Amino acid sequence: MTTTHDWPHLFKEGAADTPVLLLLHGTGGTEHDLIPLVEELAPGAGYLAPRGPVQEHGMNRWFRRFGEGNFDVDDVVRRSGELAGFLEWARAHYGIGDRQLVAVGFSNGANIGLATTLLHPEAVSTTVAFSGMYPLDDRSVEADLSGSSIALFNGRADAMAPIDSVVRLGSVLESRGAAVDRNVREGGHGIHPSEIGAAAAWISSHNRKVSHD
Repeated sequence: MTTTHDWPHLFKEGAADTPVLLLLHGTGGTEHDLIPLVEELAPGAGYLAPRGPVQEHGMNRWFRRFGEGNFDVDDVVRRSGELAGFLEWARAHYGIGDRQLVAVGFSNGANIGLATTLLHPEAVSTTVAFSGMYPLDDRSVEADLSGSSIALFNGRADAMAPIDSVVRLGSVLESRGAAVDRNVREGGHGIHPSEIGAAAAWISSHNRKVSHD
């Protein structure tokens, strides 16, 4: 188990009126990978960038899997709980307080962000998922997600995050009350430049609504 005080991560406070982006890298990545996107997604924003705690053939991941697209769902559940605990610690440790936390994940990072939103919406309820899919296989979701907002960005031909799983993901999120913004482009796995602009607009719009409540 990764304990909160020794979890490798990077933090930048950013401007007080901006969200803090929770940056969740893909398989084989590090806590540095998504930092170049911060200024494009939310200029001046803070960020919290942890490193995936699981090793697969020397590559960092967020949870174990049995094969491509075949997740160890027990580990997904456990690791999402650990990430929720880390976020609780980080809010207190860095004085984040009630600033909006927006999870931004790619691939495996998108999947752990989605799992944490599905299972622990009190930890993170606003999520941008690039090339993510439904991470819980046949597990049911009982949490009330009526306060959650999720933006999904996927490629129609993505063999690593099949569109059927993406459709199911959106349906499960909506069935639990979440607001879901679905964006499907041509092509496969990855983050397309057009998606960066759309995600930035989504984050900006959502942040304004939160800040004026």
